[in-house]
Amino acid sequence: MITETRPSSDVAFTNTVKALQARRGSRRGYAAMEARGGWQTEITNDLAAFIAAQRSFFLATANAEGQPYVQHRGGSPGFLRVLDARTLGFADFRGNRQHISEGNLIENARAFLFLIDYVARSRIKIRGTARFEEDPELVARLMLEGYVVHGERAVLFDVAAWDAICPQHIPRRFEAEDVVQALATRDRRIAEFEAEFARLRDEV
Repeated sequence: MITETRPSSDVAFTNTVKALQARRGSRRGYAAMEARGGWQTEITNDLAAFIAAQRSFFLATANAEGQPYVQHRGGSPGFLRVLDARTLGFADFRGNRQHISEGNLIENARAFLFLIDYVARSRIKIRGTARFEEDPELVARLMLEGYVVHGERAVLFDVAAWDAICPQHIPRRFEAEDVVQALATRDRRIAEFEAEFARLRDEV
């Protein structure tokens, strides 16, 4: 929670947002959620499992003037790590070297993670603060074994609140390697059936 008296969802539900909810007819439901404390503030086992399966996410930051920026981060499943009940971490791989996210976080530590699973048609929003760390040991701990890229820095994300969104309007998409594996399994089964059919035909 933001404070002992304010629900955690107030990190997003400003007075203006609440006024719009009242005008659009959704305030009652969200008020009931706020009475229970708002969104969850700790990483549950279900959230940890969801995070561990993701191959990518989006990191949103804003500079001191409020100019927003969104950056995609990708890697093998598990590259975004749960470090404890309130902390996530990942290695910062070498990219285009613009350093916009890093610069934004120096000026304004508030950050946002958006994770979407197209296969399961689910998405998670995580709000909090983030920082870059120049710690080679931490970077090494966050790197995945066998993932041949250079980790330059570590990024630590302190969770303030998170919530899951409904699957409405999420298109179902599949990873290319999963499709290849499924087709290989299908082709293998077809070959087995054809071999069995040929054997039975010869017996007849």
